[in-house]
Amino acid sequence: MKRLVAYCGITCSDCQALLATRENDDVKRKQIADEWDMKPEDVNCVGCTDPAGPHIDYWETCSIRTCGSTKKVETCASCSDYSCEKLTSFHEKSPKAKETLENLCKTTVEKK
Repeated sequence: MKRLVAYCGITCSDCQALLATRENDDVKRKQIADEWDMKPEDVNCVGCTDPAGPHIDYWETCSIRTCGSTKKVETCASCSDYSCEKLTSFHEKSPKAKETLENLCKTTVEKK
């Protein structure tokens, strides 16, 4: 599977919800639902950069996804406002996502 990175830097292609959706695996959905305290039928997601859906409920209210989608950037790493306050605040809770975007920034600079 091709690596899929969300606007914020989360690696969607490593996410168990995305994998369960792609594999249409109800056993995995149930395990994830139990862990994330949600209903198994709500564990459906194709990644936040795919506007076609389906997505976890949070997708609709995520300000980072909304911003990235509006600005039509591949990820926040390619945004002229990188790293904005929304992203900085999120990365305090998710340093791995920050690391992913920092690596994407380096890759983009090296290609230029």
